[in-house]
Amino acid sequence: MDFESLVSLRTHHPAWRLLRSDHAELIASFLFKAFIQTNVRVIPALDLAEALEDHLYLLREIRGNESYPRSAPEYLNDWAEPEKGWLRKFYRAGTDEPQFDLTPATEKAISWLEQLGARTFVGTESRLLMLFDLLRQISEGSEHDPVKRLEELQRKKNEIEDEMAEIARGELAVLNDTAIRDRFQQFSQIARELLSDFREVEHNFRQLDRRVREKIALWEGSKGALIEEVMGERDAIGDSDQGRSFGAFWEFLLSSRRQEELSLLLEKVMGLEAVLELRPDARMRRVHHDWLEAGEHTQRTVAQLSQQLRRFLDDQAFLENRRIMELVRGIEANALNLRDESFPLAFMEIEEAAPRVDLPMERPLNSPSMKSQIQMDRVEIGQANFDAALLFDQIRIDKSRLNRHIQNVLRRQRTVTLMELVEQQPLEQGLPELMAYLQLGTEAYAMKSDPEILETITWQAKDREGRPIQREATMPRVMFAL
Repeated sequence: MDFESLVSLRTHHPAWRLLRSDHAELIASFLFKAFIQTNVRVIPALDLAEALEDHLYLLREIRGNESYPRSAPEYLNDWAEPEKGWLRKFYRAGTDEPQFDLTPATEKAISWLEQLGARTFVGTESRLLMLFDLLRQISEGSEHDPVKRLEELQRKKNEIEDEMAEIARGELAVLNDTAIRDRFQQFSQIARELLSDFREVEHNFRQLDRRVREKIALWEGSKGALIEEVMGERDAIGDSDQGRSFGAFWEFLLSSRRQEELSLLLEKVMGLEAVLELRPDARMRRVHHDWLEAGEHTQRTVAQLSQQLRRFLDDQAFLENRRIMELVRGIEANALNLRDESFPLAFMEIEEAAPRVDLPMERPLNSPSMKSQIQMDRVEIGQANFDAALLFDQIRIDKSRLNRHIQNVLRRQRTVTLMELVEQQPLEQGLPELMAYLQLGTEAYAMKSDPEILETITWQAKDREGRPIQREATMPRVMFAL
């Protein structure tokens, strides 16, 4: 927040430029209505221009025709200029009609303007409880001492049992109307912020793709080093905090059980009298479907960027192969031109042919192979003097379960590392299960290891006395792909 940084933001940041614009109220009101209020990600240019013409018609009826003299397409193209950056104009693959999407900076500016309005009710209790709950999750999730973890679980168990006992005695504690309104207002705010975060995640993916394309265009090294560099960039976004958080959110939301639970909870909460008094947005009833739609759009964008990047690499390889063929044809043409020429002097030299001599004593001596002899003795029935239960206490790895887990992850992304697989589905049988992953990678998938990057995989096990311990294995990064 120093002076020079604020001057730079005021000059270059699209959100600040929007707030300084002479038509800021027109831009914010229309884009909020077109994109944010309806949770639409992409709108064709003709549809958006038609909606803006209707919006301008109403404003001109109130403020006069001179207030906004330009046409709707002119306004849209002006807002999409790089120096303004309030809209993103692009063409989808296979279509010649331009599309428009809202930029993250514009959505931030509109959200800030939306918060300027006076609120009839400002809740603080729910936010304080949420902060305590977040701190408790961090503290409990980072605790490595199993004794303390068990003590915390026992404390929660006692609290639940005490609450059950109070309910059995008829002492039922329920939230009052103020607490309900407080928590619902907090839920609505976070739900809307989550929708706006998707655009920023998608924007970050596009920025990464642009940097990779620039690196490919200016690359002067070998093709193998280029591919390794590109794959490292792709893994960097997936292994970043933002990529991991988005992956965990998407996996949680894809669960049919979670979706059904969210639908039931929203239906119940939206029907409460205290919530109805707040006059909530009707779209809040299906906000989880909006999350799914926005997340799916982000996933499709990442897949399209990957396909375009691969096509870009294929074009580069085609140009290189074409150059090689041109050189070969040039050599052939020169050879044909020189075929009938006579050269008095030698123009090419090769080493003189010489025999290769292998001395007899340099050869290794013959080693006869050992032949196994089978004795045909009669098998006699013996007496068991050991515990036969040990024969049934064997470890069996369900490879089909591991294979399904790998396939489910690869449906959502092109590559996945072994550490990511273990983090999403922890090891239940320790080192044998880890070796089964490696065996599946060599048999059914394109597995690649990077010895320069070491990863430490941990799992829970038990010692000889049955006490829980943590084991770990440090190994080069292993990557799976279809």
